[in-house]
Amino acid sequence: METIPYWDKIEPYLLALKDWVLTTVIVPSSVVQLVLILGGYLFGRWLAPKLKSLLEKILVVPWIVRYFSQLATSVLELALPIVMAITFWFMATIAEFSSWPHHLITSVVGLLFAWVVIRLMASVVGNASWARVIAMVAWTLAALNLLGLLDNTLVFLESIAFEIGKIRISLLEIGKGVIALAFMLWLASFASRLLENRFKSSKNLSPSVQVLFSKLSRAALFVFAIIMGLQSVGIDLTAFAVFSGAVGLGVGFGLQKIVSNLISGIILLLDKSVKPGDVIAIGQTYGSINSLGARYVSVITRDGTEHLIPNEELISQRVENWSYSNTEVRIKTKIGIAYDSDVNKARELVLQAIASVPRALKHPAPMCHLIDFADNGVLLEARIWINDPQNGVANARSDMLMKVWELFNEHNINFPYPQRDLHIKEAIPLRVSLEKNNEEVSTDSSPQVKNKTV
Repeated sequence: METIPYWDKIEPYLLALKDWVLTTVIVPSSVVQLVLILGGYLFGRWLAPKLKSLLEKILVVPWIVRYFSQLATSVLELALPIVMAITFWFMATIAEFSSWPHHLITSVVGLLFAWVVIRLMASVVGNASWARVIAMVAWTLAALNLLGLLDNTLVFLESIAFEIGKIRISLLEIGKGVIALAFMLWLASFASRLLENRFKSSKNLSPSVQVLFSKLSRAALFVFAIIMGLQSVGIDLTAFAVFSGAVGLGVGFGLQKIVSNLISGIILLLDKSVKPGDVIAIGQTYGSINSLGARYVSVITRDGTEHLIPNEELISQRVENWSYSNTEVRIKTKIGIAYDSDVNKARELVLQAIASVPRALKHPAPMCHLIDFADNGVLLEARIWINDPQNGVANARSDMLMKVWELFNEHNINFPYPQRDLHIKEAIPLRVSLEKNNEEVSTDSSPQVKNKTV
């Protein structure tokens, strides 16, 4: 048998590993901990199904299903590691209180808790990038704690610091601040979604007030989260007084339009002049309001184009709101008929055509009036009411006119054509030329001669 290459260099490490296993692992205390870990695992396998069935009964509560459905599903999937982590934590606490060796149990507890935290945070956060960052931080802390290097690492990070005036900032404080700020921002975002859903489900609040409360609560929660995140690392917020003054000066000179749109948006939400779902016309834009933003109002036209109209324009310009107090809108359409047509019959046919339009309301009743004796014919005006302007106006008018066309053709009601009558006041001599066999014969004739050969 050949000697293993470099055996003389590998042998000392193997002997050291053997001594470590014999003195650390294969010792009564370690064997007892391994037995306890196996017992905790079996206990978790027995208790996890019972805990899972209990949680399934609790997690069917409507508000939990509405707001925490994804988190509840993750908790059910992690029933076994959660039970094991809690069991081993109790074992480690009892062992520490009794001064028994518990290093293996403590290591297992750290790994299990890191695993549970990573899975739960990944299900709550939803963003894959943030989930990977959380997983990396959690596993790093668990590994340092397992190797007994966590305390030394924290001391090392605290020693690396720099000063800004009288403020000392270390890497440890920066790390704590980033974690605290990220957690507070996530908590603020989660709380704002809960409040927004709560406002939307309230029947006592109008849509515009719901949007206003949602925007204000979200802004307040994020400002509060930033303040708490900065204060958690000991940053004195009075140091930002000069910065806030500079921001105020910048607002006064360069951000007038932005602030104007922001204030205009708040005014629109407070006075309830427009709200999501309203059908408005401003300038050349006609459509329904899709959403109200802090800077603009989103209006979607009938052709699918979405216009982002600054809030200031809705305050300073004239706006037609077709559904402000109610959604009933009257459509007026002019219809001309020839002078030799039966006007009363034409009015009856127009009303009959309106009755065939599905969107035309019976109350208020449709009308057809004679409004003018025009140059080319008699002018009628059809007036119909609809209560769904968000579905368009031109299509309802088109349906009515198509039926008018059919009925007028069936009952010999003629549409007028442009016509002009020419009257000559004075007789003017006309020269008429007759050509025959290349000979030209000229004669004079009065305007009353109607038959001329040229």
